[in-house]
Amino acid sequence: MEPSQAKAEALQERLIDFSVRIIKLSASLPKTTAGKHIAGQILRSGTSPAPNYGEARGAESHADFIHKLSIVLKELNETLIWLSIIERSSLLKAELLTGLVEESRELGRIFTSSLRTARARKL
Repeated sequence: MEPSQAKAEALQERLIDFSVRIIKLSASLPKTTAGKHIAGQILRSGTSPAPNYGEARGAESHADFIHKLSIVLKELNETLIWLSIIERSSLLKAELLTGLVEESRELGRIFTSSLRTARARKL
Protein backbone atom coordinates (compact mmCIF):
# COMPACT_ATOMS: atom_id res chain seq x y z
CA MET A 1 0.00 0.00 0.00
CA GLU A 2 1.36 3.43 -0.96
CA PRO A 3 1.99 5.93 1.87
CA SER A 4 -0.74 8.27 0.62
CA GLN A 5 -3.21 5.39 0.43
CA ALA A 6 -2.23 4.26 3.95
CA LYS A 7 -2.84 7.80 5.23
CA ALA A 8 -6.23 7.89 3.51
CA GLU A 9 -7.16 4.52 5.05
CA ALA A 10 -6.07 5.73 8.51
CA LEU A 11 -8.12 8.90 8.10
CA GLN A 12 -11.14 6.87 6.96
CA GLU A 13 -10.84 4.69 10.08
CA ARG A 14 -10.53 7.78 12.26
CA LEU A 15 -13.73 9.20 10.75
CA ILE A 16 -15.53 5.90 11.33
CA ASP A 17 -14.39 5.91 14.97
CA PHE A 18 -15.61 9.50 15.27
CA SER A 19 -19.00 8.44 13.87
CA VAL A 20 -19.27 5.62 16.39
CA ARG A 21 -18.50 8.02 19.24
CA ILE A 22 -21.19 10.40 17.95
CA ILE A 23 -23.71 7.54 17.80
CA LYS A 24 -22.97 6.67 21.43
CA LEU A 25 -23.15 10.32 22.47
CA SER A 26 -26.50 10.85 20.74
CA ALA A 27 -27.90 7.76 22.45
CA SER A 28 -26.88 9.15 25.84
CA LEU A 29 -28.64 12.50 25.42
CA PRO A 30 -31.75 12.99 27.56
CA LYS A 31 -35.05 11.88 26.07
CA THR A 32 -36.49 15.40 26.40
CA THR A 33 -37.76 17.39 23.42
CA ALA A 34 -34.46 19.29 23.23
CA GLY A 35 -32.37 16.15 23.77
CA LYS A 36 -34.17 14.25 21.02
CA HIS A 37 -33.86 17.16 18.59
CA ILE A 38 -30.15 17.62 19.23
CA ALA A 39 -29.56 13.85 19.14
CA GLY A 40 -31.09 13.68 15.66
CA GLN A 41 -29.14 16.67 14.39
CA ILE A 42 -25.74 15.59 15.71
CA LEU A 43 -26.38 12.03 14.58
CA ARG A 44 -26.87 13.27 11.01
CA SER A 45 -23.94 15.70 10.92
CA GLY A 46 -21.56 13.59 12.99
CA THR A 47 -21.97 10.37 11.04
CA SER A 48 -21.87 12.05 7.63
CA PRO A 49 -18.11 12.81 7.32
CA ALA A 50 -17.01 9.15 7.12
CA PRO A 51 -19.18 8.10 4.16
CA ASN A 52 -18.64 11.44 2.44
CA TYR A 53 -14.89 10.99 2.73
CA GLY A 54 -15.32 7.53 1.22
CA GLU A 55 -17.19 9.18 -1.66
CA ALA A 56 -14.40 11.76 -2.05
CA ARG A 57 -11.82 9.00 -2.28
CA GLY A 58 -13.75 7.57 -5.23
CA ALA A 59 -14.48 10.94 -6.83
CA GLU A 60 -15.00 11.03 -10.58
CA SER A 61 -13.02 14.24 -11.08
CA HIS A 62 -10.86 16.74 -9.23
CA ALA A 63 -13.85 19.09 -8.93
CA ASP A 64 -15.97 16.25 -7.52
CA PHE A 65 -13.20 15.45 -5.02
CA ILE A 66 -13.09 19.07 -3.84
CA HIS A 67 -16.87 19.23 -3.60
CA LYS A 68 -17.08 16.06 -1.51
CA LEU A 69 -14.21 17.14 0.77
CA SER A 70 -16.09 20.42 1.27
CA ILE A 71 -19.11 18.46 2.46
CA VAL A 72 -16.94 16.54 4.94
CA LEU A 73 -15.64 19.82 6.36
CA LYS A 74 -19.12 21.39 6.46
CA GLU A 75 -20.50 18.43 8.41
CA LEU A 76 -17.55 18.44 10.83
CA ASN A 77 -18.12 22.16 11.47
CA GLU A 78 -21.82 21.57 12.11
CA THR A 79 -21.01 18.72 14.50
CA LEU A 80 -18.62 20.95 16.44
CA ILE A 81 -21.40 23.53 16.86
CA TRP A 82 -23.81 20.87 18.14
CA LEU A 83 -21.14 19.65 20.57
CA SER A 84 -20.76 23.23 21.82
CA ILE A 85 -24.53 23.53 22.25
CA ILE A 86 -24.60 20.27 24.24
CA GLU A 87 -21.74 21.48 26.40
CA ARG A 88 -23.17 24.96 27.07
CA SER A 89 -26.64 23.63 27.80
CA SER A 90 -25.21 21.03 30.22
CA LEU A 91 -27.19 18.23 28.58
CA LEU A 92 -24.20 15.96 29.24
CA LYS A 93 -21.26 16.22 31.60
CA ALA A 94 -18.44 18.27 30.07
CA GLU A 95 -15.90 15.50 30.60
CA LEU A 96 -17.91 13.25 28.27
CA LEU A 97 -17.42 15.79 25.48
CA THR A 98 -13.79 16.85 25.89
CA GLY A 99 -12.11 14.24 23.68
CA LEU A 100 -14.86 14.40 21.09
CA VAL A 101 -14.68 18.19 20.80
CA GLU A 102 -10.91 18.04 20.33
CA GLU A 103 -11.19 15.26 17.73
CA SER A 104 -13.81 17.27 15.84
CA ARG A 105 -11.51 20.31 15.82
CA GLU A 106 -8.50 18.28 14.73
CA LEU A 107 -10.40 16.57 11.93
CA GLY A 108 -11.66 19.99 10.84
CA ARG A 109 -8.09 21.28 10.66
CA ILE A 110 -7.02 18.23 8.63
CA PHE A 111 -9.81 18.72 6.09
CA THR A 112 -9.28 22.49 5.92
CA SER A 113 -5.66 21.83 5.02
CA SER A 114 -6.59 19.07 2.56
CA LEU A 115 -9.07 21.34 0.82
CA ARG A 116 -6.52 24.15 0.61
CA THR A 117 -4.01 21.75 -0.97
CA ALA A 118 -6.57 20.27 -3.37
CA ARG A 119 -7.71 23.70 -4.51
CA ALA A 120 -4.11 24.85 -5.03
CA ARG A 121 -3.38 21.80 -7.21
CA LYS A 122 -6.34 22.63 -9.39
CA LEU A 123 -4.78 25.93 -10.47
